[in-house]
Amino acid sequence: MNRPAPVSSRLPEFTWDTLDAAAALAAAHPDGLINLSMGTPVDPVPPVIRQALADASDAPGYPLTAGTPALREAVATWVARSCGAGVDGLGVLPTIGSKELVAWLPTLLGLGSGDVVVVPSICYPTYEDGARIAGATTVRTDSLTALGPDPRVRLVWVNSPGNPTGRVLPANHLRKVVDWARERGAVVASDECYLPLGWSAAAEPVSVLAPEVSGGSYDGLLAVHSLSKRSNLAGYRAGFVAGDPALVAELLKVRKHAGMIVPAPVQAAMIAALGDQEHADAQRERYRARRERLLAAFTGAGFTVEHSEAGLYLWLTRGEDCWATVDWLARRGILVAAGVFYGPGGAQHVRAALTESDEHVAAVAARLAQP
Repeated sequence: MNRPAPVSSRLPEFTWDTLDAAAALAAAHPDGLINLSMGTPVDPVPPVIRQALADASDAPGYPLTAGTPALREAVATWVARSCGAGVDGLGVLPTIGSKELVAWLPTLLGLGSGDVVVVPSICYPTYEDGARIAGATTVRTDSLTALGPDPRVRLVWVNSPGNPTGRVLPANHLRKVVDWARERGAVVASDECYLPLGWSAAAEPVSVLAPEVSGGSYDGLLAVHSLSKRSNLAGYRAGFVAGDPALVAELLKVRKHAGMIVPAPVQAAMIAALGDQEHADAQRERYRARRERLLAAFTGAGFTVEHSEAGLYLWLTRGEDCWATVDWLARRGILVAAGVFYGPGGAQHVRAALTESDEHVAAVAARLAQP
């Protein structure tokens, strides 16, 4: 009997499992492990969101895959305010966090063998994982012109502010990507989960949906957003996608068949989160303060910080193999992500997250100051 090869055979070892040895070394530190390897929120979920979740907890019926009218309105209003987009002709759809959509987008769009997904040279591993799940081919590049008129390109990922680098792509760069993709009939998917977290006035993040990038049309464009970092909702799995209404309608149709639905209480919590800017501003200031302290600590310890002008990470190097840096920090009880997780171009870098508690951030500074 010939059985099909399991999808898991197309995927590499789960990225974070390769940190187990370093995590054990860091955990052996007398004062314990400080985990800067993942951007996992540690601050409380704001009360206004928790209350909305509780109030909607009596939800015996099936929720709407498309999201309630109130949620769709809340998403569209937030996108208009935060992305500079207009609500007319804008498609919106809630998702079960952003990673789920990133991983399944090539499949949801019908990509398969022979199709090409373009991703940045250094990027979030799930872009490539999603292509592998669909059976498509991945090309890593920061220069689309090098690809020429390849008709196989069906999907182009952009990520600004970038993970792991924190790099911000200017509007004119994004517009060139959009124009290139439209000429070839490819979809541009823009991962904008860190859009509200720009730290430099000289490099203000811009959405692919902004008129200076989109040209006033959403054709072929999808912007992916998350409430995990903005509102500490990683545990709620609360995200959404906005853009081309025809593409969003296609995603909705497939998701209806597949049962990919955001739970009703989470939909209510998302409405509360999107409608309250005060908690988001307060959380942003927490991250700003932690970033300033970690930036000073790492540079004081001889690290070079590259890009990192936005987002929730510092992209660091000591000019050595990334695993040597991971070990050096682990011996001080500090766990970071190896840069090679994000592509060969990260082989001499590590990524440190800003998402630890104030107490742990202060302890990182103290540990790095020791010889």
